[in-house]
Amino acid sequence: MSRSAHPAGPRHADVMTEGHYTAPPADLNALDEKVWSRTVARDEHGTVTVGGIEVTRLAEEFGTPAYILDESDFRARCRAWADAFGQDADVFYAGKAFLSRAVVRWLKEEGLNLDVCSGGELTCALDAGMPAERIAFHGNNKTVEEIERAVTVGVGRIVLDSFQEIARVAHVAQRLGKRQRVQIRVTVGVEAHTHEFIATAHEDQKFGIALADGQAAEAVRRALTLDGLDLIGIHSHIGSQIFDMAGFEVSARRVVQLLAEVRDEHGVELPEIDLGGGLGIAYTSADDPREPHEIAKALGDIVTRECEAAGLATPRISVEPGRAIVGPTAFTLYEVGTIKPLEGLRTYVSVDGGMSDNIRTALYDAEYSVALVSRTSDAEPMLVRVVGKHCESGDIVVKDAFLPSDLAPGDLIAVPATGAYCRSMASNYNHALRPPVVAVRDGEARVVVRRETEEDLLRLDVG
Repeated sequence: MSRSAHPAGPRHADVMTEGHYTAPPADLNALDEKVWSRTVARDEHGTVTVGGIEVTRLAEEFGTPAYILDESDFRARCRAWADAFGQDADVFYAGKAFLSRAVVRWLKEEGLNLDVCSGGELTCALDAGMPAERIAFHGNNKTVEEIERAVTVGVGRIVLDSFQEIARVAHVAQRLGKRQRVQIRVTVGVEAHTHEFIATAHEDQKFGIALADGQAAEAVRRALTLDGLDLIGIHSHIGSQIFDMAGFEVSARRVVQLLAEVRDEHGVELPEIDLGGGLGIAYTSADDPREPHEIAKALGDIVTRECEAAGLATPRISVEPGRAIVGPTAFTLYEVGTIKPLEGLRTYVSVDGGMSDNIRTALYDAEYSVALVSRTSDAEPMLVRVVGKHCESGDIVVKDAFLPSDLAPGDLIAVPATGAYCRSMASNYNHALRPPVVAVRDGEARVVVRRETEEDLLRLDVG
């Protein structure tokens, strides 16, 4: 199925993208399983389906843009992480990636714990029935009100991020007559191979207490001596979208060194170590993420080896995958609006969404894939930049990709691997309506987060 060719930009075999030559894929109709959720396929008519439902039907019923979430894939990834780490470790889903009441219920049913980092996320978790003892509470500046609620409901752990917070949580717990389980987040000086704004373990950033200059050791001293606190372990997180395990090895070694210092000074072996999250996913075919069982074995081997060398019992390991679970399970469905060829450069393809539903390209220089999903095409490939409809030159969804040169207004295209952070960071820029999240499973589709309306936009405007 193809349409008459649309005037387009470059279509030769290799084109210049961001300073290097990139070849178009051999088959523009192929769907790389690395970047699409597991139930995505093309039917005999060339239309992409997910969970057995055609994207054309989803667009008709729910409109575009829309986040299409593959529930079966999400649940399968939860089980894979739980199985990989087993009963002797804990997997906390990082709710900041994407959180809704439906997601909380799926996590609960599939046996995962939940990591939250705000009062709003905690409210969502509790409202959807996640047991408080399976919740970890993060954040670099928790308010007294947030801490009071977390301690009152009995969250399983609060991750302490500063000296002020150590005292603050201890005071709240004492006043409420509670003993709160806590971990201390340390910065280990490891700079992950990631964008500067999502590398979170080098010293010059807002998170954690530095190992350097003995600050983390002093934090441990205070946490061990203050009433109301039950210090259960050390937490570290080295960044996001990481493929190389070398950073985790260095981080684990430094955290274990701290555990040994705690044993030597206080006669206490802390029973837990949390290595955070940050494991990468495939946004493009060039990405090569590890499977959960590979990650579990690598992290387990690293911690065991370092503890044996330090003469410590191996602590219980926790990890916090968010993107690695939800990221690949969703794609964003758009309708093509206008097509603007720039001779000798590229073709700009405008869609009915943009940076209001995916800020990551503008914020992190993130790379994505894109595909024509409402039909197939045998037309030549053209280099495109997929952009949104906002009044902003940086409103880019996909910087450089290939689509068929017969692409036309009204076609449906989809950007895969948008399950993580896209809806969580969505905005009302230009008074855009945030898209719905539509869960698809076994031939059925339902809205789990509805599309905003103009009434929603005006509700808070007291004018």
